[in-house]
Amino acid sequence: MKGHAKYNTKAAPALSYDVKLLFPVLFLVGIGVVMIYSASSTLALKAFGNEYYFLKRQAIFAMIGLLILVFYKHMPYRHFRALSYPIILFAAALLAATLFSGFGYAVGGARRWLRVAGFSIQPSELARFAIVIFMAYSLNKKREKIKDFYIGFLPHVLLLGVFTVLLFIQPDFGSIVIFAVLSWIMLFVAGVRILHLTAAFVVLLPVLYFFLISAEYRMKRMLSFLNPWQYPTEEGYQVTHSLMAFGTGGLWGTGIGKGYQKLFYLPEPHTDFIFSVIGEELGLVGVLFILGLYVMIIWRGIHIARNARDFFGSLIALGLTASIGLQVCINMGVSLGLLPTKGLTLPFLSYGGTSLLVNMASIGILMNIKAARPV
Repeated sequence: MKGHAKYNTKAAPALSYDVKLLFPVLFLVGIGVVMIYSASSTLALKAFGNEYYFLKRQAIFAMIGLLILVFYKHMPYRHFRALSYPIILFAAALLAATLFSGFGYAVGGARRWLRVAGFSIQPSELARFAIVIFMAYSLNKKREKIKDFYIGFLPHVLLLGVFTVLLFIQPDFGSIVIFAVLSWIMLFVAGVRILHLTAAFVVLLPVLYFFLISAEYRMKRMLSFLNPWQYPTEEGYQVTHSLMAFGTGGLWGTGIGKGYQKLFYLPEPHTDFIFSVIGEELGLVGVLFILGLYVMIIWRGIHIARNARDFFGSLIALGLTASIGLQVCINMGVSLGLLPTKGLTLPFLSYGGTSLLVNMASIGILMNIKAARPV
């Protein structure tokens, strides 16, 4: 990160929004609302008798998300220093409640959701946000002794271990991967010794191997990832239909609303596989446009991290940007058959209130960090 010697501590003008960050986010949210309707209308009509069911809900989430973005844009990020412990404890409590309370419920065999007063919450989305805030606070606080194994490395790995156990029980392996990679990135940037980070990875390899071979369905999923067409009606079903969608789309796509794979062939077309629907209906041109918007967001997030007024702000900006970037890479990688199937949403595009609201809050925080700019 750049030096933090001279910075303007005065508040930025009330309407000073980072348009280079805001515009691609608004484009994605708008495209997401349209594509969610296209992908879900038939499913919604069959399940709820209302083809606009998911469209209406996502539109409401989008409006609330904009309010949250504005709120966090104007809330000084330094307040997260005092809030870091309450946030991380709250996130851990929600994950535990998902598993051990009557409010948790399972979808597709995974117990990842809480239902409270008619609203559904996915605690792993909040937990990812909490990990970034807490690790930014802790790593910044311990910066002078960051290379000490018992100060800079071990406490943060133990924290990650607690969340990993809670996610493993659900199970939510996609979130475990994101949490681990995100933590590694933040530890690396903060200055934790490479030896410690590398040794931890080497120690985990046999654990991961045992985990992979300990269940038959995991082995089948890995084999189907290597050759999905060999298992087109089993573990490879999702990937093969996703690839069919991209193949059908060609250069220009079939047109919005004219996709075929979303019609009870492609599982979860409005959530995990919305990128496949985009590939079929908007074609390669639409896919490249979406990729361009994500590149703008990630590039802008890195720029904000590099130019933050202090190390704490740099770490928050880096963590939030990496969190969004990892979700994008994993979701798109799964849709294109480049990664094993994981249940992760595509930021700003997929249906899901918790994901959208957390990511909109992240953008607001990035803008607040940008507002405290250098002199």
